[in-house]
Amino acid sequence: MSHSLEAIRYFDNKFEILNQLLLPQSFVYEDCSTSDLGFAAIKSMKVRGAPAIAIAAALSLASELKNLNKKLNLVETKNYIFSKLDFLCESRPTAVNLFKMADEMKSALQNELIHLENNISGGETLKNLFIKKAEKLLQNDISDNMAIGHFGAECFSNKEKVKILTHCNTGSLATAGYGTALGIIRTLHAQKKLERAFACETRPYNQGARLTAFELVYEKIPATLISDSMASFLMKEKGIDGVIVGADRVVANGDTANKIGTYQLAIAAHYHNIPFYVAAPTTSIDCKKKSGKEIMIEERPKNELTHINNMQIAADGIDVWNPSFDVTPAFLISGIVTELGIIVKNEIGEYDIADFLNKKKKTTSLF
Repeated sequence: MSHSLEAIRYFDNKFEILNQLLLPQSFVYEDCSTSDLGFAAIKSMKVRGAPAIAIAAALSLASELKNLNKKLNLVETKNYIFSKLDFLCESRPTAVNLFKMADEMKSALQNELIHLENNISGGETLKNLFIKKAEKLLQNDISDNMAIGHFGAECFSNKEKVKILTHCNTGSLATAGYGTALGIIRTLHAQKKLERAFACETRPYNQGARLTAFELVYEKIPATLISDSMASFLMKEKGIDGVIVGADRVVANGDTANKIGTYQLAIAAHYHNIPFYVAAPTTSIDCKKKSGKEIMIEERPKNELTHINNMQIAADGIDVWNPSFDVTPAFLISGIVTELGIIVKNEIGEYDIADFLNKKKKTTSLF
C-alpha cells in the first residue's frame, strides 16, 4: 500500500478519480476530465461522499473547459457552463453540496457578466473564473476537514482514551482529503487519545467494510470491523465513548440525512447514553429546508442489496426496498461538528443552525 490515499487527483489539465467500486481489491485511478465522465462516476458511486461529489462535479467540468478546442463568446460560455452544471446536478439527489456548488457557481458567474459585457475576451475570462473557483474547492475542503478534526477531538477532552464507533466512509476517500467523521478519529489517534475505532460494515454497499476499513488499516489506526446488526450489543459490551458519523445534508432544525443505518445507531446511542456527533462542513448545511421531512431520499438499484461483488446472495423474485440514506432527528444528535466549531442545542433543547452561522459571521459560501 504505497499509494497516497486521494479520492481525486487534479494536475496538468487532467482530472482523475479513484474508482472506489474496485476497493480494496484494486487501486485504480480513472480519467474524469469531462462532465459526462464526472456524471457517470458520481451516479455509479465510483466517487462518493458529499464533499467529494461536489468537487468531482466542478473539477470534471473545469477540466472539460480547459481542454475545450473551440472558443466561445460570453453568452455561449455562460450557457455552456450553466447547462453542464444542471446536468451534473441530476447525478445524485440527496447530497446538498452538489446543488450548493452549482448554485453558487452560477451566482458568481452571473455577477461577473455585467463587467464583461463589452469585453471581446469575456468568454475566456468567464471560463477561467469558473476553473479558478473549482480549483479553490479542492484547497478549501482539506483545510475545513482538518478544522473539523480539531473541533471534534475537543468533544472528548475530558477523557484520556476513547473508543469511537463510526458508520459508512467519511475519510480521505469521501472528501478532498483528511475526512470529516474519520478526520476526527484521525485527529484523536494523532493526539494518542484513541484506544480503538469501530467501523460498521454499512450494508448494503459495504462502504465501511470496503473503504473505512481500508483507510484505517492504511493509516495504522487501531480498528475493528463489525456488522451493522452488532452495534447495539457493541455499545453494551465494549463501553463505546462516542458515535461519530458524517452527513450528506443538515437542515435548519438539525435533522440530518446520512447513509442508511445512521438513524438506528442514533437510537441505540441514545438508549445507552452515548454521545452521538455528526461531522459535516458548512457546505453540507441546507437552511432552506426546515426539517428532515423535506429531504429527498435517493433509492438505489435493488442489486446492491441482492448481490455482493456481482454474486447473487438473495432469493430470486424477492422485492427490495433500498433507500441510500435515512434521516436522524435532531433530538438524537449531541452536537454537529463543523469547520467553524460545534453547533449545540439552544436553551430549549433545539438546534438553530442559521443562528450559529450568523454568529460566526461566515456564510456557507464555497468561495
